[in-house]
Amino acid sequence: MSALQEVMERYEVVIGLEVHSQLRTDSKLFCGCAVRYGDPPNHHTCPVCLALPGALPVLNERAVSLGVRAALATHCSVQPQSIFARKNYFYPDLPKGYQISQFEEPLSTGGWLEIPMPDEAAADAVRRIGITRIHMEEDAGKSIHDDSVAGGDGSQVDLNRAGVPLLEIVSEPDLRSPEEAGAYLRTLRQILRYIEVSDADMEKGHFRCDANVSLRLHGALDLGTRTELKNLNSFRFVEAAIAAEIERQAEVLDGGGAIQQATLLWDRTSGQTRVMRLKENSDDYRYFPEPDLIPVNIDPQAVHDIRAELPELPDQKRERFVREHGLSEYDAGLLTGSRSLADFFEASTAAYGKAKPIANWLLRDVLHALNEREAEIDEVALVPETLVALLRMVDAGRVTPKSARELIPELVARGGDVEALVRERGVEAVSDAGILETAVAEVLADNADAVARFRSGEDKMLNFLMGQVMRRTSGKASPAAVRDILAAKLGG
Repeated sequence: MSALQEVMERYEVVIGLEVHSQLRTDSKLFCGCAVRYGDPPNHHTCPVCLALPGALPVLNERAVSLGVRAALATHCSVQPQSIFARKNYFYPDLPKGYQISQFEEPLSTGGWLEIPMPDEAAADAVRRIGITRIHMEEDAGKSIHDDSVAGGDGSQVDLNRAGVPLLEIVSEPDLRSPEEAGAYLRTLRQILRYIEVSDADMEKGHFRCDANVSLRLHGALDLGTRTELKNLNSFRFVEAAIAAEIERQAEVLDGGGAIQQATLLWDRTSGQTRVMRLKENSDDYRYFPEPDLIPVNIDPQAVHDIRAELPELPDQKRERFVREHGLSEYDAGLLTGSRSLADFFEASTAAYGKAKPIANWLLRDVLHALNEREAEIDEVALVPETLVALLRMVDAGRVTPKSARELIPELVARGGDVEALVRERGVEAVSDAGILETAVAEVLADNADAVARFRSGEDKMLNFLMGQVMRRTSGKASPAAVRDILAAKLGG
């Protein structure tokens, strides 16, 4: 039993997550500055996001619509009125000295997600995790700590990100292990991508997580004192940081100490958490309604219209793939991992007419090529028509499955005409009867023992002999033609 498992035998772990996800808008939440990643610092700023005197915020309607979309997809109740507030705190990359957020009257409340249970054998085992609220807020800028600045000990501030629209999605404290926290985040990120609310690119900071962790004895009703792990931006780091904090808190409690409410950072080098500052309460932020923005009133008809526009969600699509295409829960889960892969599968199946072969080629060969490139299927050159053309050549015996698999990475990288690529690579299957007759005769002559064993009833020797013929023809022989010739010469 690991140290973490031992701790969880003695204590109940209570975890709640606060996810900040950047909305997919062209402009910022309260001004017209562009939202673009990777541009030179401080190129997308204006009097509003620089907090110059007299500049007034104007709410981005598209951001509100995306927020409602996310709320409906996570079973939240959209509030008819929500109010922006000022969250006051000082930080070098926060130009106004406060953040415009929502507090007492958020955009939506009371939702839930169902997550797969990591430790359950059944593929369809799920648990419902409550969502307390989803509210809108603006992002802060970015502090850049660079030893090459100011004599080796300087920092700079990039305000391109200041004012970028975010959703903060706050879960109930319903999670009970690092693995459940990871499953929740993966599920939430998948949904946000499906409904095109956020790119949720963790490497670009579009999807960040704060984790609240506490321990209590099994059976206790009161929650323990919580600590908050800030700005975790990968699933692996979230799980590792939570596990480290569980072990740290258990060590303190076992020694008779008390947990101090604090904000922590995760040091991935040491594998430990460390205190950044003592945790503030909401009173410390001195929230009050933003005087420069009127309340957000959302028309019920607008909510109805947004609900009608929602695409099929991942769990619905997964169930349909099992029902309509006869796929296993596992395969359907992989194919619906991203909306682009699911769409590719459906388009390919419609063109080919059979789902299972398409699923096999996608999950075995295409996904391997995508993982090698660290890309999604809509980011590469392969299109459904090309994959179907390749499979039809395999079915016709013009390309062996082995040769077809070797072509997949190139088709993923550059796409193009399958027929031309097969000719260019010289991998068209050998189906000339004379050539195959000669190859089969040579193999039978060289493997008399295998022939005798086949004739004595060892049927598996046929596969061995086929393999020898394929090797002799450099893998280019048509398997169906080879099998027919072998069967004829071996007497059935």
